[in-house]
Amino acid sequence: MDQRKLFGTDGIRGVANEEPMTPETVMRVGLAAAYLFKRDDRRHRVIIGKDTRRSGYMIEYALSAGICSAGVDTLLVGPVPTPAIAFLTKDMRADAGVVISASHNPFQDNGVKFFDAKGFKLPDETEARIEQIMESREAELNPVTAGEVGRAKRIEDARGRYIVFLKKSFPPLLTLEGMKIVLDCANGAGYKVAPTVLEELGADLTLIGVEPNGRNINDGCGALETQCLQDKVLETGAHLGIALDGDADRLIMVDEKGRVVDGDHIMAAIAKNMLADGRLAKNTLVATVMSNMGLDKAMKSVGGRVVRAGVGDRYVMEMMRKGSFNFGGEQSGHLIFLDEHTTGDGIMSALQVLAALVRTEVSLSDFADSMETFPQVLNSFAVREKPPLEELADVVAAIENAEEKLGESGRVLVRYSGTEYKARVMLEGENEVLINRLCNDISDAVIRAIGTN
Repeated sequence: MDQRKLFGTDGIRGVANEEPMTPETVMRVGLAAAYLFKRDDRRHRVIIGKDTRRSGYMIEYALSAGICSAGVDTLLVGPVPTPAIAFLTKDMRADAGVVISASHNPFQDNGVKFFDAKGFKLPDETEARIEQIMESREAELNPVTAGEVGRAKRIEDARGRYIVFLKKSFPPLLTLEGMKIVLDCANGAGYKVAPTVLEELGADLTLIGVEPNGRNINDGCGALETQCLQDKVLETGAHLGIALDGDADRLIMVDEKGRVVDGDHIMAAIAKNMLADGRLAKNTLVATVMSNMGLDKAMKSVGGRVVRAGVGDRYVMEMMRKGSFNFGGEQSGHLIFLDEHTTGDGIMSALQVLAALVRTEVSLSDFADSMETFPQVLNSFAVREKPPLEELADVVAAIENAEEKLGESGRVLVRYSGTEYKARVMLEGENEVLINRLCNDISDAVIRAIGTN
């Protein structure tokens, strides 16, 4: 059973300056993590990056203070995408990397997530160990002497290193010359990197969400708010639109007709393309339990298959590494190209799609028309607490009733958010009226059992 209290599916997250995202708690997280990462008496280094939230300054200094107090140096790289930290940690041979971001959440939230020395997100067991060190005060009880305290240093060329890395992932013989793209950076961490990469590869860009002010990250823009992007694609006659989220680790696209292309459709198209070229390891795509049933049908039609992980790109990655698979992702737009990178990367994912479009000489609408989407309904609502669902008798009964009525032609998934106090009820099936009714029945049962905020 998961014993973590602070860490969720993607690090620690909450309202800035409220527990657990206070300077005091963040400093103790930094101290405990640095204490754990120290493996010998040599000098150790941790890279710290952030997105564009105003609270990032406060958390950056607190986190750096905690890490330095453990005798570990910090390298501060400023606002860069989350996947940039994964790359830089490995490229600069640091012991760990930390990202200060709440991803797609509104500006008042913030978070902290870690990468190991190889650029992979920490497993649950390591995060639990950090919490254990905090609870036992093990690091505080074993302080370093004044002469061993770490130093903080700002790194100026980090963004440039990452830009070169991204461009190398795009086939050198291809170009984006003549392609009109609307790019939405969500006023987030990718606001400088993404335009630079695409322009240097030849794209004709129209930009949205590239003027962060500390408060407007994800505000009416980005991967979760695509209407502005859709309108701009139609207005400019662009070939397609690209939307990143606040920390630029996910990708949602808009085709030339102004229609949203989500992670499932991108995965289906890319996986089929890779399978046809013999590049899809074991002819297998790794998705999560949230991905549409149409993905399974699409892969089966070309001799491939889908295996499903728990919700969260960390769990997709863990399954990919365990099974030696090289492509996977989430409906939300986290896509992992393991041959290229150690984590989901919105900009790199866009480059992979663009390369496929250039090679095949087709429109995004034709390319993404790779799967039939089964009707899907999702209820997401705030809850006061998160007791085990299997202990709620009425909820279990509602779920069993829905599963019986849907049979083999549908799916039921009920879970809590890993980053917020929310419950999510998702149903899929051929009969849209039926799944809506059953979804409401289960949601009502959850609300009756534990209440809502």
